[in-house]
Amino acid sequence: MDASQQLGATFAALADPTRRAILARLASGEASVNELAKPFAMSQPAISKHLKVLERAGLISSHTDAQRRLRRAEAKPLVEATAWLERYRQSLEANFQRLDALLEEMKILEEPKVQKIPRKKQVRRKK
Repeated sequence: MDASQQLGATFAALADPTRRAILARLASGEASVNELAKPFAMSQPAISKHLKVLERAGLISSHTDAQRRLRRAEAKPLVEATAWLERYRQSLEANFQRLDALLEEMKILEEPKVQKIPRKKQVRRKK
């Protein structure tokens, strides 16, 4: 899988709230399928499908410990996605700064200039 496909798989996997919740749980430590399925109102096969998507994206890995097959979170795809997002964040931030400067310049140019209006001399009437 090339970098572009990897990034797409990462964002596709993260698009689902159940998968994000599973990943958040795994951030605190390894867990079995049963432990991961517990907080969700879905079958174990449904959870397994979510785990396969996360595993294909490289966001989780599995290993066997005695009789249990445990899943753990993997950081590399998230680091790559964060780096990709950061590049665009910096670019957008620079665009916003230029826009702010332009708006400030336009604001200064549009400020009304105070002009003094000459007063007419008042003629005092004699009583």
